[in-house]
Amino acid sequence: MSDYTVLVLNSGSSSIKYQLIQFPGENVVDKGQRDRVGIVGGHFANHSDALADIFSALPSGVRVDAVGHRVVHGGERFREPVVIDDEVLAEIRELSDLAPLHNPPNLEGIEAAREVMPSVPHVAVFDTAFFATLSPAAYRYAITRELEEELGIRKYGFHGTSHQFVTQKLEQLAEPTNRPRRVVSFHLGNGSSVAAVKGGEAIDTSMGFTPLAGLVMGTRSGDIDPAVVTYLQRQKGWSADEVDTYLNRHSGLEGLAGHSDMRDLVDSAHAGNAEAQEAIEVWAWRARHYLGAYLAQMGGLDAIIFTGGIGENQGELRAAILRGCDDLGIVLDVERNVDAQREARRITSGQSPVDVWVIPTNEELHIAKLSLGAVQARTQ
Repeated sequence: MSDYTVLVLNSGSSSIKYQLIQFPGENVVDKGQRDRVGIVGGHFANHSDALADIFSALPSGVRVDAVGHRVVHGGERFREPVVIDDEVLAEIRELSDLAPLHNPPNLEGIEAAREVMPSVPHVAVFDTAFFATLSPAAYRYAITRELEEELGIRKYGFHGTSHQFVTQKLEQLAEPTNRPRRVVSFHLGNGSSVAAVKGGEAIDTSMGFTPLAGLVMGTRSGDIDPAVVTYLQRQKGWSADEVDTYLNRHSGLEGLAGHSDMRDLVDSAHAGNAEAQEAIEVWAWRARHYLGAYLAQMGGLDAIIFTGGIGENQGELRAAILRGCDDLGIVLDVERNVDAQREARRITSGQSPVDVWVIPTNEELHIAKLSLGAVQARTQ
């Protein structure tokens, strides 16, 4: 297909990004973002409102040949992109319990787009697919195999499209190496994760069975002693759903300091708010913990990538994560780190054995390519 246009919808927990991309030139015909969706003071009460606004803004006269949708959780079955039908939609809905902040808005995007464009193929691209390469040592939990297989309880990993895009981009930008490049990739936004990638393959990641695990996030607690769940149930009388809601929607940065948006938290910290300052320290400590763990798992480190809304735009927070890491061979160039340019760039000094890169993610382009491939494969 020499001329093919893909609309990509990336419905996140508090934002929706979209791009209209024309192939084969990868020309972006239109793109945009709707932020602070469902957040107090935001412009959109929910994802349906934001999606309606996006559809009304698409340029007239452009034929859409396929719609690619980001879907966070693909469970055990979905390890590659799939053209959506009612059966696929039902299976994605069944997985919503595993990604309560994301699969529901993903589904909203799919349903709204299928209603507006019923004759166009729609493709689901799964965050979890990039982590299908994890070894049993990385993905298994220390529970019985019977329970693992019955309920599918294992580490899946998320933000796979972003981690895969930026690590592939790094291979284009960095100097060639004669051994598998060892990379720690930080995707930092309202939802955050870190991945260890060696030779282009994921070997570990911070998110687990659901996107709740790992780093401190906007409203998600990240790693927590599992005994806290039963303790809250006993002490507060909370149901399982109430504990789940608390850890997913009222914890993280919001729980620590009352702000789920890192921009608001940084402003509060600069104004002298001690709780905000401490929340940033907790956030950076957890990120640095994973950096050290993955350095050990890969037997060394060649590069670090920062991406996502926070990772790309807030040099102060990148520096907070890497503070004290000079003896590990990670030496930031202060001026490069605070540079606000939007292009991919290296921000370490010439004396740094480990390269640190800021690489803007483009999950939408990656999703468009995968969606196009899935549609073409079905028509062959």
